[in-house]
Amino acid sequence: MDLKLSLAPLAGYTDRAFRTLAKEFGADLVYSEMISAKAVCYGDRKTHDLADFDEIERPILFQLFGSEPRDFEIAAGILAERYHPEGFDINCGCPVPKIVKSGEGSELMRSPALIGRIVEATKKAGLPVSVKLRTGVDEAHKNVLDCARAAVESGATLVAVHGRSREGGFSAPIDFESIARVREEFSDVEVAANGGITNARAAKETIEKTGVSHLMLARGALGHPWLFDEIKAAFRGEDYTAPDLYTVLTQHLDLACRFKPVSRALPEMRSQLAFYFKGLRGAAQTREKLMRAASRADIDAILKEFFNR
Repeated sequence: MDLKLSLAPLAGYTDRAFRTLAKEFGADLVYSEMISAKAVCYGDRKTHDLADFDEIERPILFQLFGSEPRDFEIAAGILAERYHPEGFDINCGCPVPKIVKSGEGSELMRSPALIGRIVEATKKAGLPVSVKLRTGVDEAHKNVLDCARAAVESGATLVAVHGRSREGGFSAPIDFESIARVREEFSDVEVAANGGITNARAAKETIEKTGVSHLMLARGALGHPWLFDEIKAAFRGEDYTAPDLYTVLTQHLDLACRFKPVSRALPEMRSQLAFYFKGLRGAAQTREKLMRAASRADIDAILKEFFNR
């Protein structure tokens, strides 16, 4: 089996630093953080920061969110000309209330026809288009097949399915059957499974129950960027030794401070650092110290104390 692992788009987490780290640890494909199609149309400077990436991150897909096909057409054209990503992904799965209330993200799944029009509009930029879906807006309205059909018939070449409804958030049991049905129905396009993949065992279970060969890792990779290499080793039947945590943390910090001003990088890294300490003895106290750290020197001192370096 030709296993493919991608890093899902996660707002506030999958920035240049984390994407670079994921690529070094075996990610085959990465996605940008969510980029507002409308904001691109208005020339928002912050939005262009989200689109910036290093060549080492290729192949990369830019994930766009919005609800107006015309916004997607204009934004995709601007971003394709300026950054030349490998393609675009349409966010049809975000469950965040402020996104949903604007008719964006997972709210798009209420109208498969609109998803189709957005895919058509985005394709005018001349690059491949994918969509990221959930199983539906809630358990009573699982229409992922209808949404996937609308996307594929409009030209989408990759369909990623998070195996939970919007109502299921990030904690409901994974609906493997819905992902498997999409895989069976659309055998001519690439289908990726997303949700609940936190270790090699979960990766194997997902492949066995869905029939896909493309796994999209999301929250399971936070604080665990070597998960890509770990899963690949398991599928090769090899033992895997996790890298030195202190070294990975320091590398992540170095990348964050390289790509962003330190005044921005450090506050944003605090939430990232918290994931690395999850489950470790004395982690709670260390996380509290990190949240109060005011400089890179402070963070380095806290890390050296914790790891006895």
